[in-house]
Amino acid sequence: MILDAKIPSGSLAEKWDNHRFNLKLINPANKRKYSIIVVGSGLAGASAAASLAELGYDVHCFTFHDSPRRAHSIAAQGGINAAKNYPSDGDSVRRLFYDTIKGGDFRSREANVYRLAQVSNSIIDQCVAQGVPFAREYGGLLANRSFGGAQVSRTFYARGQTGQQLLIGAYSALSRQVGAGNVKLYTRREMLDLVVVDGKASGIVTRDLRNGKIETFAAHAVVLATGGYSNVFNLSTNAKGCNVTAAYRAHKKGAGFANPCYTQIHPTCIPVTGEHQAKLTLMSESLRNDGRIWAPKAQGDKRRPTDIPEEERDYYLERKYPSFGNLAPRDIASRSAKEACDDGRGVNESGQGVFLDFRDSIKRLGEDLIRERYGNLFHMYKKITGDDPYKTPMMIYPAPHYTMGGLWVDYNLMSTVPGLFVLGEANFSDHGANRLGASALMQGLADGYFVIPYTIGDYLARDKPARHPVDKTEFKDAQKVTEDRTAQLVGMKGKRTPESFHRELGLVMWDKCGMARNKAGLEDALAKIPQIREEFWQNLKIIGSGEALNQSLEKAGRVADFLEFGELMCRDALVREESCGGHFRVEHQTEDGEAKRDDKNFSHVAVWEFLGDSVEPRRHVEQLDFENVELAVRSYK
Repeated sequence: MILDAKIPSGSLAEKWDNHRFNLKLINPANKRKYSIIVVGSGLAGASAAASLAELGYDVHCFTFHDSPRRAHSIAAQGGINAAKNYPSDGDSVRRLFYDTIKGGDFRSREANVYRLAQVSNSIIDQCVAQGVPFAREYGGLLANRSFGGAQVSRTFYARGQTGQQLLIGAYSALSRQVGAGNVKLYTRREMLDLVVVDGKASGIVTRDLRNGKIETFAAHAVVLATGGYSNVFNLSTNAKGCNVTAAYRAHKKGAGFANPCYTQIHPTCIPVTGEHQAKLTLMSESLRNDGRIWAPKAQGDKRRPTDIPEEERDYYLERKYPSFGNLAPRDIASRSAKEACDDGRGVNESGQGVFLDFRDSIKRLGEDLIRERYGNLFHMYKKITGDDPYKTPMMIYPAPHYTMGGLWVDYNLMSTVPGLFVLGEANFSDHGANRLGASALMQGLADGYFVIPYTIGDYLARDKPARHPVDKTEFKDAQKVTEDRTAQLVGMKGKRTPESFHRELGLVMWDKCGMARNKAGLEDALAKIPQIREEFWQNLKIIGSGEALNQSLEKAGRVADFLEFGELMCRDALVREESCGGHFRVEHQTEDGEAKRDDKNFSHVAVWEFLGDSVEPRRHVEQLDFENVELAVRSYK
């Protein structure tokens, strides 16, 4: 495996412009000769499919939903970053770049991050033109609010529904191209394998979730935009359908998987209430603009929060990180909440929770303004918990959320398999070891609207890949493997459901590879996961057949991949003998409990190569070079 990041030469600010000029172009009349498969219909997938079709390519877009509007991007609440500096508070492209590099604990590529900051402003213009109803100030200008890890207000938002509104914009652009006949949309189709011919990505294998039909599709290039893998923990903020299958199957066909241990724990989620729960509910990070996070000073204090006087409250983020306070980055805020609960000062019946309190902001700003900013979030919280956040503080606790690891890509967003491009959360490229809030939507739309339309054309023009017939041997073999695997899953007559295996794996992953990791725990996980996997393939029970709608079968296939991928995550976490961002190894921390990096030995991207089911994967390294920022201790105090 050769890791050539293809980072352009020249100054940081000029790399992307120079690179675009040097990319090979395709005559507009020739674009229609090229077919591109886009897997995924969220912000990255929908924006890519719409943009590529607008350019004239023959685009085939696949989603396992009944509509692209059901993609998990809809769940993003708080906002999207851009360096427009509307509040005139000192923001710039350079500052957004630096905040993102620092927020990721200096574990991401400078060139990719700077490009992201550069195109951020164009994203806002694009979305406004599409009619996205961003919040506006009284005079009509777009409003901004703050998010963690920044001391400027650069986050554009649509109340607490930003992801939904942005997805409607991208979906509108996609629908226009579907109506024009430039995009063929395949709904209820799940990608189950990547087809590689002559070393190049040439198509995919899918299963029609309505009737079980397994088919192959060919194209000149494949674009994966299939999201992240936090559901490896079973309980997460992700929709239950989110999975690692498409990315992991591509990994088994030669795509390197980068930094799988980098997962983000979001600090503001509604706490777990019991084993009956199927998923966790995210309360937007935007709430930390006006909400104050605290825990009782006394251990075991179970009084109602309104009965605890001010002097007996510990506003621990404000105390520990006075410069950023409640807007400390997610990894730091999450670990601080865990520390308070581990100290016996947690709230909730389980002791796993802290308070997010709006008392002071309601007094200062008035309930009407708070309702205007966060009303739908407060309503959602009350519907779930029965408590009214206008009268009593929310209870929150960290939970698995975003994943920074993903398939390795170069500067052109192409994986180690030529012709396979990876966008959004499915790749590793922009966030390092911790993602700043409101940057996920930014990356997904940057990749889809402003990067892939340039870079995929360069690949097609230079490599001139063929579009192979689907009766070619490689397509038939991939389809046969998928059919046999499906038959094997359906044919087992065990006693345990896929959900029971997922729950067992999730408990191991959260306990051993969650908010904190250590060598003994990771080694224990690496011993337990193969045992769970072995029982899975011996004692799985699936009701129904593979020739019809069968959600149990869908779940089983995804859990099977999680059982392999979870082991890769733990292996990656064990090798990385440092703490950085969301990867917190308890053996590597400062005297005051902060993450302690090892820049000498781990200032690199770890990329894993699949060598076979019975062979340990091989670890490769892409060294990270910092020419424009100084590696420093990450401080928010």
